[in-house]
Amino acid sequence: MKKDYEKEQVYFVGGGLASLAGAVYLIRDCAFPGKNIHIIEEMKIIGGSNDGAGDSEQGYVIRGGRMLNDETYENTWELLSSIPSLDDANRSVRTEILEFDRAHPTHAKARLVNKDGEIEDVMSMGFDLSDRLAMAKLIITPEEKMGKARISDWFSNHFFETNFWYMWATTFAFQPWHSAVELKRYMIRFMHEFPRIQTLEGVTRTPYNQYDSIILPIKKYLDQHEVDFEMKCTVTDLDFKDSDGITVTAIHYTKNDVIGLIELNEGDRIIVTNGSMTDGYSLGSMTKAPILNGKGNSWKLWDTIAKKKPGLGNPTSFDNDIAGSKWESFTVTCQDSRFFDLMEKFSRNKAGSGALVTFKDSNWLMSIVLAYQPHFLNQPGKVKVFWGYGLYPDNVGNYVKKRMSECTGEEILTELLYHLKFENDHEAILKSANCIPCMMPFITSQFMPRAIGDRPQIIPEGSTNLAFVGQFCEIPNDVVFTEEYSIRSARIAVYKLFGINKEINSINQYQYDIRSLFSAFVTSYR
Repeated sequence: MKKDYEKEQVYFVGGGLASLAGAVYLIRDCAFPGKNIHIIEEMKIIGGSNDGAGDSEQGYVIRGGRMLNDETYENTWELLSSIPSLDDANRSVRTEILEFDRAHPTHAKARLVNKDGEIEDVMSMGFDLSDRLAMAKLIITPEEKMGKARISDWFSNHFFETNFWYMWATTFAFQPWHSAVELKRYMIRFMHEFPRIQTLEGVTRTPYNQYDSIILPIKKYLDQHEVDFEMKCTVTDLDFKDSDGITVTAIHYTKNDVIGLIELNEGDRIIVTNGSMTDGYSLGSMTKAPILNGKGNSWKLWDTIAKKKPGLGNPTSFDNDIAGSKWESFTVTCQDSRFFDLMEKFSRNKAGSGALVTFKDSNWLMSIVLAYQPHFLNQPGKVKVFWGYGLYPDNVGNYVKKRMSECTGEEILTELLYHLKFENDHEAILKSANCIPCMMPFITSQFMPRAIGDRPQIIPEGSTNLAFVGQFCEIPNDVVFTEEYSIRSARIAVYKLFGINKEINSINQYQYDIRSLFSAFVTSYR
């Protein structure tokens, strides 16, 4: 029997991928009226960390890159199979991505570059017996026995000088001081990628940046179902019913400097994205370095409500160590193909192949990705765009003797060109390029060492109408910093809040697959 939801409302706090996916599940699987779904977002644009903005004149900006994976993104592909493509309503976004990826597969031929500008042979992982034993122990040790151990607590110094670490760390953005539990989950979840980590053949890429390729089609779907988007609206607090359970009774917000209150009635639900990887970000320019900001409103909201009720997590494990969670990215807009032509010759990869190149001896541990062009829907044919990042922004550069965090876009691009030994083309490239740096204080906060319970359950114990989604709720055995984590959390939240008895695509258990185990074992001795 179909339930009548006409008098019920659902409020999503945050307009990122998790909230958008949750709205789709409500409409598609619950027959919930779109006009009763409210997505509250403090920015003027939805999509959260799945961004892509700018133009050829002012410069494009991608704060972060997303590398999808066919085998690991189980619910992502299921969701995108039901979202029509922007170009052809008879084709799904999933089909569109699959066809693009097959036509433009990733196969990195210059995965690591040394201080002499030479491409390194990375077929060998570089492990010794101690590294292999530590990895095996990591895989089999239960999470509850690991506590808040850091990766550096688990491995010797040798491990952090291996080809494997340079490739794995820069693919997934791990640091030695990050959580050993999170590394363990990644090792298991992406075990099938271990034998091909040097080529990144398992990466599934979208035709454009993720905002244009994923967020815009979902937004169009939701618009067609009359979903309400409350933009430039900041949720500041939640009121709870005075009882032992967890029932949200009101939402406090500000919009256009006006304070407001939304009272929740019986049957209403609220789904909160607690915390944000890109909260507090700052952009620089060719002539200005970005600034380092502190906590933004998503962290302040979680800090506030976590003090009110037990079971709402411990945000201080994630938002109290900016030095450990920050790094800096940069987006370069080129008015000609000179840099791309040089990179094609240098890397032996077709320019725009999407292959990740890491400069292993870079003090900033710098990496770049040249995606297939155009990377933006509004990008002119002659314009080229690429993205990069440095995991150690407080280190002084090898060539530009300043901390990356203090560098302008011109100085960051100069450091890159000298690593590539493109000095002869330095002036010409700088003249035609616009490098926009982006400082992100919380970009790897989800990897910070944590205890069990620091991330709240998607439906906290005793909750009657509150759920959490995104990178800072708990999904056993799954990996944060992925599209899949956001989408899976949304699906679980909606199904549990509404009592939907439908299958949620399960997590592939590669640690129990004999072929995956054997292949990983052989690779460890390469």
